[in-house]
Amino acid sequence: MQERPRPMTDATARTITRPTTRPSTRIDRLFQRLGRENRKAFATYTMGYDPDRDTSMQVLRGLPGAGVDIIELGMPFTDPMADGPTIQAAGQRALAAGGSATGVLGMVREFRQHDDDTPIVLMGYYNPIYARAGGVAQFLADAAAAGVDGLIVVDLPPEEDAELCIPAAEAGISFIRLATPTTDDRRLPAVVQNTSGFVYYVSVTGITGGPAANAAEVAPEVARIRSASGLPVVVGFGISTPEAAQAVAAVADGCVVGSAIVRQIGEGKPVDQVLGFVRSLAEGVRRA
Repeated sequence: MQERPRPMTDATARTITRPTTRPSTRIDRLFQRLGRENRKAFATYTMGYDPDRDTSMQVLRGLPGAGVDIIELGMPFTDPMADGPTIQAAGQRALAAGGSATGVLGMVREFRQHDDDTPIVLMGYYNPIYARAGGVAQFLADAAAAGVDGLIVVDLPPEEDAELCIPAAEAGISFIRLATPTTDDRRLPAVVQNTSGFVYYVSVTGITGGPAANAAEVAPEVARIRSASGLPVVVGFGISTPEAAQAVAAVADGCVVGSAIVRQIGEGKPVDQVLGFVRSLAEGVRRA
């Protein structure tokens, strides 16, 4: 087990307001282009090093050609708390293959040798970042140099923004916050305060790979979060088919599919078959 992060005190808390003149990022440029084209974003999640580095790298390189607009790449961790059995198993496979935060940054660097346009968002937990040699500052410097565009760190609430969220913004990396069905109007302003890039809306209460998302229930929540944040809202959890991707993307600015893709990787499907499935999901989003 890695060392647990130190708690943040009120004395260390800081807040920032997103400056309107901040440099445009890959994520910003993507949503500007999608707006001009009148279409929605398709994002995918895969775990770095699952089931091994070479296979994971092949999938990663093939995602843009399969229609993926935003790549979420998981950093394996021993104690995930928001992931269902499918992604937990992927994390275990990745750790067994030698995966780490440092290794995932190496994958991003390799990807950037051939693709300098597709946004990459690292998704995971705070421990591997905090416990890494050099801590937060070194991780952010290495992530920016590798070509990382955003972070989703699910176990850092807004009260701990000074730990990673604000330093990430200062390093030019978007910190993408999750909102959920239980994020009410009192809580929402704190959630979106220091968020940039987009807001990730978790469409169901529970873990990844859970119940199917309901587009009719998602639509008003997307509108509420978009109004409060001024940012695109991308919906994830509970989306596993082209039809579901189409329905959810129709009421949001985009959708994320993770467990359904990771499941195919875990079943040992060939890379071209995995990417074929991704392409079918992308076509669903394009119809939205």
